[in-house]
Amino acid sequence: MIRFYLILVLLLISTLCFLKAPEYHLWLLAIGVTEFWWLFAGIAILLTASGFWVQKYQLPGTILGLITLVIFLSPVVRACWVSRDVGPALAGSFNTTAQSQAKPFNFLNLFKSEKNLPPRAFTYVKYEDTSLTLDYYQSSKGEKKPCVIVVHGGSWSSGDSKQLPELNSYLAEKGYNVAAINYRMAPKYQTPAPVEDIKAAMIYLKKNADALHIDTNSFFLLGRSAGAQIALLAAYTLKEPAIKGVIDFYGPADMVWGYSIPSNPLIMDSRKVMDNYIGGPYSKVPQKYVACSPLEFVDKQSPPTLIIHGTNDVLVSSEHSRRLDLKLQQNGIEHYWLKLPWATHGFDYNLNGPGGQLSTYAVETFLNAISSQAQLKENKKEKMIVTQ
Repeated sequence: MIRFYLILVLLLISTLCFLKAPEYHLWLLAIGVTEFWWLFAGIAILLTASGFWVQKYQLPGTILGLITLVIFLSPVVRACWVSRDVGPALAGSFNTTAQSQAKPFNFLNLFKSEKNLPPRAFTYVKYEDTSLTLDYYQSSKGEKKPCVIVVHGGSWSSGDSKQLPELNSYLAEKGYNVAAINYRMAPKYQTPAPVEDIKAAMIYLKKNADALHIDTNSFFLLGRSAGAQIALLAAYTLKEPAIKGVIDFYGPADMVWGYSIPSNPLIMDSRKVMDNYIGGPYSKVPQKYVACSPLEFVDKQSPPTLIIHGTNDVLVSSEHSRRLDLKLQQNGIEHYWLKLPWATHGFDYNLNGPGGQLSTYAVETFLNAISSQAQLKENKKEKMIVTQ
C-alpha cells in the first residue's frame, strides 16, 4: 500500500516534465525533474522493482511505476529529437560550418560533472556611491581572443557574478575570455543603469585588453532572465561596433506586453519586480516600459542574436522570445531560436542536463560562427588596405 502511494506521488511529480509548475517550490522541483531526471527515474525504477516483494496493489503499482519512468525519461527522448535538427538549423541561420566540436546531445554526458575554473576579480568602475566588480575567466589560448560579457539574472534585484559559473569555465576552455559582471540593482538603481554598467565594463576591458588578452573588436553579450533583458537592450541600443552578437537565455524582450500579462503570483509578483526596476507601474510611466523593451530597438543594424527558451517557463513566458524572433526576422537579422519543449526557467542550472547540453552546444556554435564571420571581414579589410 505504501509503495502504491509513493509511486502515485512520484507520478504527480513527473507531470512537471509536461505541465507548468503552479507554485514557486514546484518550479524549483521542475528544474530537478527535467535536468536531473536520472535521480527521479532511479527512484521510480527502485519502487517499481520492489513490486516483486509486495503483494498488495502489486499490478496497479507496477503499471503506474512504468508510466512514471517513461515520463521521467521524456526530456531525454525529446532532447534527442531536438538534437537532430539543431546543428543544421544553426549552420543555416548563421551561414557557417564553424560548429561546436561536441555533439548537440550525448547520453553519457548526462552523468558527467563539470569543473569550475577560479576566476580573477577586478573592479571595473567606481561611481560616487558604489563600485562594481567582475569575475574574469581568461581564455585557455595564449593569443588575443573575443570576450563574452555575462549578465546574471535575479529579477533585476538579486544575484551576482558567481551565478552559474560552469558555462563561463567551459567557454574559457574553448578559447573565449569571459567577464561575468556585477551591476547596479533595483530598487535602489533603475533602468538604464545596468546598460550603463555594461558600457563601463566594455571600456574597462578594452583599456586592459593587452593584459587580459582580449580582441577589442570582438565582444559578445550573454544574459539570463533579467540579465538577458539587460544584455539585449545594451546590444540593440549602445550601437557599439565591437558587440558582434548577443545571447538571450529566457529573457523578457517585450516589457510592455510582459506587464500586461503578469506571472503566477504564487511563483513571482512580476509587476512589483518590474515596478521596482522601471520606476513605477505602466499606467504612470508607459514611456519607460517602451524604453527598456529590447525588441523596440531592433533594426537592420542589430547584431546577430541567439535566443534560448523553454516552453515550460513559468517566470518569463516564451511569448517574449516569439515576439523577438519575429522582430528579428522582419529586420533580416541573423538569429536562431532554440526551443526546448520540456524546459522551465533556469533549466541550464545543470550544464550536462538535456537542456544544458543543447544550449551549451548552441552557444558555442553561435560564438564560433559569428567570430569566424568577423575574422573574415577583418581579413578582407586588411587586404583592401594593403592593395590600396
